[in-house]
Amino acid sequence: MSSYEDRIRAVKLYIKLGKRLGSTLRQLGYPTKNALLAWYRAFIQDRDLQEGYVRSIQKHSDDQKQVAIQHYLDHDRCIAATLRALRYPCRATLTGWIEELQPDVRQSIVGRAPNVQHPKEFKNTAVIELCARKTSAQAIAQKLEVCRPTLYNWKNQLLGTEAPASMSHQSQSKSPPEESKLAGLQEQVDKLQHDIRRLQLERDVLKKANELLKKGLRVAPQLLSNREKTLRVDALKQTYSLSELFAELELARSSYFYHCYRLRIPDKYEDARLILLELFESNHRCYAYRRLHSAMGRCQINISEKVIQRLMKQEDLVVAVHKKPRYGSYLGEMSAAPENLINRNFKAATPNEKRLTDMTEFQIPAGKVY
Repeated sequence: MSSYEDRIRAVKLYIKLGKRLGSTLRQLGYPTKNALLAWYRAFIQDRDLQEGYVRSIQKHSDDQKQVAIQHYLDHDRCIAATLRALRYPCRATLTGWIEELQPDVRQSIVGRAPNVQHPKEFKNTAVIELCARKTSAQAIAQKLEVCRPTLYNWKNQLLGTEAPASMSHQSQSKSPPEESKLAGLQEQVDKLQHDIRRLQLERDVLKKANELLKKGLRVAPQLLSNREKTLRVDALKQTYSLSELFAELELARSSYFYHCYRLRIPDKYEDARLILLELFESNHRCYAYRRLHSAMGRCQINISEKVIQRLMKQEDLVVAVHKKPRYGSYLGEMSAAPENLINRNFKAATPNEKRLTDMTEFQIPAGKVY
């Protein structure tokens, strides 16, 4: 216990050092942080400290005591529930009130409790009542004049720890056929969730193909190159795992990491790509790889025609080719079509009732004959 002089010295040093707790405690070697803060608050309030410690005793009225004890008796004699509900007093104080006003409620056992041997039939009956109960286990324990943990120990000895302590609710709510039905429904739900995730993966893969690679939604993912598949995996790896994407795109793990490395390497044809795009657009998108090769040579960029073809394919530069329509001699019907009298009813009741023929066209060196 610190003296008055020690407390005053600690508070003044704390103020002198700019209210720094760490520096004050290192120089003094005492007290704790909470004690120093309490001394400082008392000093600020009264501009001085008391000579000795005054222990504050919280006093409660008789009505508060009666309310606390009545709440304790009405709520299964649980001290913790009473303290949580009333917020007063402490556990030791409440225990003292109970021993003072209700000495018969809490009977303390001095020494070891007597070991009462219960017959096996009594234990079996108690376990049956515990498992088939409709009330609380505490009520059954009070009825049988045993403690609640003893009931659970008997249940564990007879039925095992895996058996539930209350079977009435489960037997009413879940019969064996219903349990199998629920298990089947759970399997169906899991399967449907797996199928939904698979369909979402396929949709996202096709969507990324349209966004990144400018390909149609009907393109098969397996027909893409490994580089294009790698771009898809990089776009979707934040949503799906790599193993799922590899299985969907049929992409080897080693190929993915190889193309990731290749994509990080600077493109040596970067300048040539820009000039190629500029030449293609300035010439109304009608220059093929041969003309572009000549135009690139005039710009002092010497690359082969195959490289230009590859760059055009990567940049999706396609020359529009306008084909002439194919000649057709058909000018339409010269006259109205005859009425369909037969209407595919080729059966006749008498001979020579219906006569049918067709017209065949033959192509010979002299021309067409019918």
